[in-house]
Amino acid sequence: MTTDDTESATFDYEEYDIDEIQSKLQAAREQVDRRIVGQEEVLQGLFVCILADGNALLESNPGLGKTTMVRTVAEVTDLSFSRIQNTPDLMPSDITGTEIIRDSGDRREFVFEKGPVFANVVLADEINRATPKTQAALLEAMQERQVTSTGETYDLPEPFFVLATQNPIDQSGTYALPEAQTDRFTLKLLVEYPDKDDEEAIVDLYTEGSEDVPVERVLTREEIRAAQRFVRDVPIADDLRKRAVDLVRRTREAEEIEFGASPRASMALVSTAKARAFLQGRSHVTEADLEALAAPVLRHRIILDFRSEREGTTPDDVIASLLE
Repeated sequence: MTTDDTESATFDYEEYDIDEIQSKLQAAREQVDRRIVGQEEVLQGLFVCILADGNALLESNPGLGKTTMVRTVAEVTDLSFSRIQNTPDLMPSDITGTEIIRDSGDRREFVFEKGPVFANVVLADEINRATPKTQAALLEAMQERQVTSTGETYDLPEPFFVLATQNPIDQSGTYALPEAQTDRFTLKLLVEYPDKDDEEAIVDLYTEGSEDVPVERVLTREEIRAAQRFVRDVPIADDLRKRAVDLVRRTREAEEIEFGASPRASMALVSTAKARAFLQGRSHVTEADLEALAAPVLRHRIILDFRSEREGTTPDDVIASLLE
């Protein structure tokens, strides 16, 4: 058992007060709102992903504040933050780390120098600009929460999240994410353009007064770990759990879908529905939780057939019809 495993096994989440943690989660959301205008669904998705101990893929055009959003969430939750700017020449060791020679008295020894993946929140910016070999370096970290280098395994800090971004417009010099990696993202969140009022508020906020809007740190890492354990204990009715599984199974049978979602999607839908209920201060999952998270959980896990794509049908369109 590794050191991190021992800490996880001895971590007593029952020492924390559930009402206090839910209150602090709301305070964290309010702090983020001081710096981020609008984008309520995306912000909720990020917090849901953290509570469900998952990873998120954010897709949007440039300039919509994805980096600021992720960095702010890390700041208000007392999580260490690192950013990886993906480029075609980025090597796997640039992410995971590498062994270097270090002088130690009268001798030299190899020492593992940890890469930027060793942080609580890792922002993989424009992940589809990295080569498949480099993208694969994140796969073990996202799934196993560890890094292997020269035969040695190093545990990543707890909690650990990969929040990746990609631009759907500029596809020049990009590499599509393999299905095995997209399936590791718990949610795919679409960051849309703000409406007129929000855009005016954004301009006012960042062109007047201080350049940086201060936020307070209101959640500790231990409280987040406790919240994750509380989320797992949130009850879900048998009929709602069955509906979640049936929805995912129907993606494998729908005419418009060439490849459907795996059982990992069923688990993600139930766990994020629990997280959404907890985030909103409820002690049980509702049908609205499942419906709100169906598209973020499934949109990147299904592949439409050629006819549907030619007709302009989107994954969200198909998911909406399956929900009906």
